[in-house]
Amino acid sequence: MQELWMAFVTSLLVTVFLGPLVIPVLKKLKFGQNVRSDGPSRHLQKTGTPTMGGVMFLAGMAAGIFLPAREMRDSIIVLVVTLGFGLIGFLDDYIKVVLRRSLGLRAREKLLGQVLLAAGLAFWMVFMFGRDAGLLLPFSGLITPEGVQLELGWWLFLVFTVLFVVGMANAVNLTDGLDGLAAGISLLVALGMVVVALVMDKAGVAVSMAALAGGCLGFLFYNRHPAKVFMGDTGSLALGGGLGAAAVVTSSELFLIIIGGIFIVETLSVIIQVISFQTRGRRIFRMSPLHHHFELGGWNENLVVLTFTAATLVFTVIGLAGLYRLGQW
Repeated sequence: MQELWMAFVTSLLVTVFLGPLVIPVLKKLKFGQNVRSDGPSRHLQKTGTPTMGGVMFLAGMAAGIFLPAREMRDSIIVLVVTLGFGLIGFLDDYIKVVLRRSLGLRAREKLLGQVLLAAGLAFWMVFMFGRDAGLLLPFSGLITPEGVQLELGWWLFLVFTVLFVVGMANAVNLTDGLDGLAAGISLLVALGMVVVALVMDKAGVAVSMAALAGGCLGFLFYNRHPAKVFMGDTGSLALGGGLGAAAVVTSSELFLIIIGGIFIVETLSVIIQVISFQTRGRRIFRMSPLHHHFELGGWNENLVVLTFTAATLVFTVIGLAGLYRLGQW
């Protein structure tokens, strides 16, 4: 517990400390957010707010992991994947904001980098560390204390891991549309994953998730409404990639899908909207992702964030309940 607290507090303090140093630099370099003209009109006033602020909590997370962690292997794996996705996001942000190419990295370039990272993680876990190529089913501890594994085999596990980690990274990216939304939800999800990692006897992952949670809390000092800085793809892809990597290392992918339910709901809202418009010419939601639907329905930004955060608390409780009688629980 001491290492967890040290990781959390170190990451929190480093992120908070970096704010007054990084934000003015981002402003001076004119790394400002471009806001979509077809989005909620109130968002237009956010144009020019510094972005790429995800570097703050990524630095905090790295400090939080290296200072306290004794069991470094698992925490380093999670950190490397997190930073890898963060680098892809940074390049995307840099091209969009600095080079003024509105689409950033080409879709195939961004996807290729993410797929390689996720595939490398799957290969490393199975062939280097002997992870079973299967999925532990939530609530299966009610059947047997060891739980029930859905065996996939190497190739299916590889495909699933790529879809899962890449999907989680982009789900967090879609959720990052309101002040404090992605950071606040990721904070709760990371804390939930701390519990998962402890139950699965993965202390290193617990430390990395505590550091991630501390960084998110520190970032909220500057990202809460009205935001002084946005995380950009630098932060959102890193958060999703890191959470996904933690789930793969702890064999808890299906638990993260429950705990991070808001990320899944936000992604599904986009998929449903696209399918409906392309097949029927009609929209289901006023705008997707889902948080914009509620905004256009008259909800203010803080109400949407608080509601989605409360829903995340519910999802987290359900996901953690799925650990009953498994591992160390």
